[in-house]
Amino acid sequence: MKATPSPRRVLITGSAGGLGLGLAGAFAAAGDTVFLSDIAPGVTDAAQALSSATGTKAGARVIDLAEDGAADRLAAGAIAFMGGVDILVNNAVIRKMSPVAGLGDSDWNRAVEVNLSAPFRLIRACLPGMQERGWGRIINMASVYSLKALAGRVDYVTTKHAIIGLTRTVALELAATQITCNAICPGLMATDSALARIEALASEQNIGKAEATALFLSTRQPGGRFIPIETVMELALFLCGPSSQGINGAAIPVDNGWSFA
Repeated sequence: MKATPSPRRVLITGSAGGLGLGLAGAFAAAGDTVFLSDIAPGVTDAAQALSSATGTKAGARVIDLAEDGAADRLAAGAIAFMGGVDILVNNAVIRKMSPVAGLGDSDWNRAVEVNLSAPFRLIRACLPGMQERGWGRIINMASVYSLKALAGRVDYVTTKHAIIGLTRTVALELAATQITCNAICPGLMATDSALARIEALASEQNIGKAEATALFLSTRQPGGRFIPIETVMELALFLCGPSSQGINGAAIPVDNGWSFA
């Protein structure tokens, strides 16, 4: 059995803020080298701040994964900066809330590119190095909507269902190796997007933030509380640790029972 490399080299997409940046911080705190990417220019400052705070090597690239060749350019840049990629976390995502009849081709195509095609291409680009070294971890950040559907989110639901198929296929192809591919399916977390929607709801309904939060969560998250981002971060660290080898091709819900409701 191949030993886990140390420090590990971690590429995380969609990591200028929120869960992606939290994951980058968790891996950096564990002593790993990290490479962040995002369409937001702030990802460069985020990487510098992370390196200063943890003393670990951190790089970044501002990139739009919907552009032709972007995923391959990102993989090449991360490999050049770190010398390879041992852990790939596909976290970048976009969505447009719209029913099927109202979603244009450009929005559909962009969601497919960022949410599904980019993860495929990044896996394809990073996998040869993992195979050569005999160890690797791939985590596809899926969603509760990988396991159930919701009207008005056709691009998001479809691509998040498809990422599970990608995860399971890659896992089967790697089953005889020390490389695993798993998906994490979080419920609703207190992301900037969710908090902005709560603020909008409070304004629309002319109610306080606490009441708006309770109302927002009541139709989505069992128990009426957000899923802690830290829970998802710790699960990702575990899946990349030495005790996770038998977990491969899994789609793990972190949703307080939402996907079974």
